Amino acid sequence: MTKLGGTILGLIVLAAIAFASMLSFGPAALRPAPPAARPDEVLAPLSIAKAEGAPLAIPVAGFPADALADTWGDSRDEGARVHQAIDIPAPGGTPVVAAAPGRIEKLFNSAAGGVTLYVRSPDRAWNYYYAHLANYAPGIREGMMVRQGTLLGFVGDTGNAGPGNTHLHFAVNRMRPGDSWSQGEPRNPFPLLAGQALRR
Repeated sequence: MTKLGGTILGLIVLAAIAFASMLSFGPAALRPAPPAARPDEVLAPLSIAKAEGAPLAIPVAGFPADALADTWGDSRDEGARVHQAIDIPAPGGTPVVAAAPGRIEKLFNSAAGGVTLYVRSPDRAWNYYYAHLANYAPGIREGMMVRQGTLLGFVGDTGNAGPGNTHLHFAVNRMRPGDSWSQGEPRNPFPLLAGQALRR
């Protein structure tokens, strides 16, 4: 074999080795991209925490049931009003999930609640209110059905929460026939998250 033939053979062998290594370990640009997530996968339920016997999931992902504090009835605005919800502190951007299944009845931005979301139970008897969100999860829209644990949005400090006071304000209302998304009789969410039976 001539010197030129040996060189050509060596180059062919090197090219074959390089090609084989690209098939197994090549750069990501040469690998097929994973398929895009479908909307039902994006909004699939996350891992949820529930106290034993609790009818509602804790709406802040990863928040342990035994760390919940009952802030219902606490004084607000120097005694001008009482708190008719519970606050669940968490770092900004923590996922907020549906505490119960239902239909998203309203997406709303207000001076007090900031970025908010209302979910009405399938029997329309209960309304779940999520406030001070940083933003909504991709694909969230009014009228869509959600399951318990569905990603709704992310913890923030919008509205009157105060800069850096990142938490979820979570409220539950018992709804009467004909009540709109902003109405209903407030109920303390704490026992419903901590394991007591849902009372009508």
